[in-house]
Amino acid sequence: MKAKDARPIVIGIAVLVVALCFYFVLLGKRGVDLITSGNAAGVGIGIGVLILPLLGIWMVVATVRAGISHQRLAARIADEGREIDVSRMPRRPSGRIERDAADSLFAQVKAEWEADPDDWRNTYRIARAYDYAGDRSRAREMMKRAVAQERAERKGSPGDR
Repeated sequence: MKAKDARPIVIGIAVLVVALCFYFVLLGKRGVDLITSGNAAGVGIGIGVLILPLLGIWMVVATVRAGISHQRLAARIADEGREIDVSRMPRRPSGRIERDAADSLFAQVKAEWEADPDDWRNTYRIARAYDYAGDRSRAREMMKRAVAQERAERKGSPGDR
C-alpha cells in the first residue's frame, strides 16, 4: 500500500500553530495591558487573560507531542507488517466501517491483546480497534498506554523484543 503524502497535513498543522501563537501573543499583550491599568478589576481580569495563552500553549504542545508519538508507533507497526487491514471491510455511506464488522474485528484484536497486554504492539492494535468500533475515549486511553509501553521498551534493553 502506498503511503499518503503527509506534507499537506504538516503544513496545515504548522499554519494553525503559527496562527495560535499569534493569537496567544495578542492575548498575552492584552492581559499585560489590563494588569498595568492599575485598577483591581483590570488586574484580576488581566491575570485570568494571561492564564489563557499558557493553557493554550500547553494544549498545543501536548497535542503535537501525542500526534508525533502516535505517528512513530504507526510507522513501526507498518514496518513490522502488523497494521490492521480494514481495506476489505464493509463500509457505511459515511465511510465508517459497519458496526458488525467493527465489532468482529474488535473481538479478534481484543483476544490478541488479552494474550499479551504488556506488548505495545497489541495495545496499539486494540487502540485502533476501539477507534474503528467508534469508542474514541477508550481508543485515546489505550493509545496513551501503547506510547508509554513503547517508550519503556525503547529505554529498556535492546534485546527485550
